[in-house]
Amino acid sequence: MNSAFFNGQIISLLHLPREDYQRVYEASLKDDIACAVCKQPIKMYLGINKSPHFYHSNMDLNKKCQEQLIEKPSKAKEMTETEISNDYYNENGFRIPKARSIGTVEKTKEPTWQKPVMIKGRAPVSLKIKTPSQLLGIPLDHEQKEAVTTIDGPLLVLAGAGSGKTRVLTTRALYMMQEKEIDPKSIMLVTFTAKAAREMKDRLTQNSKNSNTELNQLVIGTFHSIFYKMLIHHNSDKWNGKNLLKWDWQKENYLKQACRELSIDEKDFPFDQAIQQIGYWKNTMKTPDEIKPADDWEETALTLFKEYEEQKRKHRQFDFDDMLVQCYDMLKENNTLLEAYQKRFHYFLIDEFQDINPVQYNLMKLLSRHTNNLCGVGDDDQTIYSFRGSEPSFILNFKEEFPDAKIISLSSNYRSDHHIVSTANEVISKNKKRLSKKMIAQYQSDTSPICFFPYDEEEEATLIINDMKEKIELGANPDEFAVLYRTHTGGRAVFERIVTSSLPFTIEKGQNSFYERKMVRGVLAYLRLSVNPDDTDAITEFIRALFLKQSTLNDVKALSILHDCSLLDALLHVNGIPAFQISKIKKIIPRMSSLKTEKPAIAIAIIEKELGFNDYLKKQGNEGNSMDKGSDDLNDLKVVAKKFLSVEEFLQHIDHMISTQRALKGGSYETGVQLMTVHRAKGLEYKYVYIVGAVDGSLPHDFSLESARKGNYEFLEEERRLLYVAMTRAKEHLYISCPLNRRGRKATASRFLRPLL
Repeated sequence: MNSAFFNGQIISLLHLPREDYQRVYEASLKDDIACAVCKQPIKMYLGINKSPHFYHSNMDLNKKCQEQLIEKPSKAKEMTETEISNDYYNENGFRIPKARSIGTVEKTKEPTWQKPVMIKGRAPVSLKIKTPSQLLGIPLDHEQKEAVTTIDGPLLVLAGAGSGKTRVLTTRALYMMQEKEIDPKSIMLVTFTAKAAREMKDRLTQNSKNSNTELNQLVIGTFHSIFYKMLIHHNSDKWNGKNLLKWDWQKENYLKQACRELSIDEKDFPFDQAIQQIGYWKNTMKTPDEIKPADDWEETALTLFKEYEEQKRKHRQFDFDDMLVQCYDMLKENNTLLEAYQKRFHYFLIDEFQDINPVQYNLMKLLSRHTNNLCGVGDDDQTIYSFRGSEPSFILNFKEEFPDAKIISLSSNYRSDHHIVSTANEVISKNKKRLSKKMIAQYQSDTSPICFFPYDEEEEATLIINDMKEKIELGANPDEFAVLYRTHTGGRAVFERIVTSSLPFTIEKGQNSFYERKMVRGVLAYLRLSVNPDDTDAITEFIRALFLKQSTLNDVKALSILHDCSLLDALLHVNGIPAFQISKIKKIIPRMSSLKTEKPAIAIAIIEKELGFNDYLKKQGNEGNSMDKGSDDLNDLKVVAKKFLSVEEFLQHIDHMISTQRALKGGSYETGVQLMTVHRAKGLEYKYVYIVGAVDGSLPHDFSLESARKGNYEFLEEERRLLYVAMTRAKEHLYISCPLNRRGRKATASRFLRPLL
């Protein structure tokens, strides 16, 4: 059924503006939508596989009403051109939409619904199925076996997505010990995560004929765990674990102290970005004296870097990055010590070689230079951690670094369906800085990757959650699903929708709510004060947005008692504020109370334009961070605001989301649908994968597009690798969302996907 009753009017999906679909859908969940025939409550279907429609849960009743509608089609009211022009009003030069009934409709050239599109790569469907052979009782294809049995000399194993790299690494270690009788004490197997190290140990235990004593002599661990042991062995006092700065908040304390000395407002400073930048410099082996800042932000970060290092030295503390940097310095400066370790270790196996950064690479090169028995297993197409210092050049230049190196490509993908593999190949093949290769799937199904086209982020989340519900009702397990997004803010709508569903889910631990971001807090402060002018947290944010000193807060609290007025009104009595700011405050405060009577979207527009929040946004909006801009956060907030009819309802929703996410900081359900960034999903696999926001500006990110416009295509290629990694997490079903609008503006499907569409 395409027609239904809402608020006493007939609405038709054939004429209803697409932007209203989400609101009508949510109204149907509250039984506010009625059948145009029998007047009983009906639901609206909003999913990926079928076009939107109304329906009765009772199939017999649904069929009966549908038949009557076909006999007597309803006529939805269409707005005239005059009605359309009257649907807006002008304020301060801005064209603002009036509140209008959900039933009113307008003519539009855009289709009300765009069908999903199946995408396929150009590789033929015929598969090159490989018959594995047994080695040590473990099945290996020809390429895997060659990688396992090539022991001496430098070796690079190009292990594409789903090609069995863990199997190759563990079987190689077993082969060296059991067939070649190499002393396990002379083998070092390095991973990037503790989880990967545990998995390696478990597989070795399950398949080994060696005793546990022998297996325990094999050194398996992360870079940090292995090299920290070296440091503590030679200087246990200096490297005592009690002196480790384990958490970011500990590092922040030193940076905040430096900010106070530099008169930088610590509440407006992106410490997470500064910590990441300092880590990048250290991992790329740059000392403070060697760094040449590229801009004012890096100039400030460099000053904090120097102060941070000085505070650590003074307190005899260290962080995780120091473990690698100082271990390298220790080995390089003490040749006797280096020779002792080289005498012990002869063979080096490195997992996820594409993620290696300069300090890690130089450490391994230093330790292995006496034998050159260095085996790196990785995939340059999955290098996605440039912010940590990793780069594909270590793989791309491996043959130049080690001229006698052997390179073996594992070209069989045992994880994903042929259509997923072929499509992912098509995407990544456009990168110029990569080793030429193509993965070949080992099975195929009748399904193909699907691109779907929601109206915006809100509808995108609804389509995904409803599609998962449909599949789970048919027997799928919630653990088989993953929703992947480019940045944490990209997952905001999906998180909010899944919270209100009955689906179990997990999110990344420690992730803050979108509504706790700086610019979002600033706008919400105006709304909160309009409802409660004595909100202490909101007045704090409000004072900051007015560029007043934070000491003003104490004056406001005292004056509110003295004059028996609200905290907001007390601002009018504060002395010592410059005349131009007083004038601004006198204009803003009388207008504040009226915000709560406006619709949230209109209230935000007033805060921006009329109440001067844009001035604060322009000065503080980028938060020193090229990846996350305050203006983007504000546009995201506007998208949410459109869903609500009152400020109080909007704030209640926000408070609920903040409290929910805070409660989940320690982890949510142990199992369920996985919500995570693409970076966090690397190395994982799921039967069903949904990629959200596959549009220009999101994936690829605006930052990479801006760099490309300036002639630097390095970041754009990494964004393409990110999409490749996201696509190859899927085993059987891949859904890619290309919303028609993002952050309130028209969006274009990702340039990485357009050739496939």
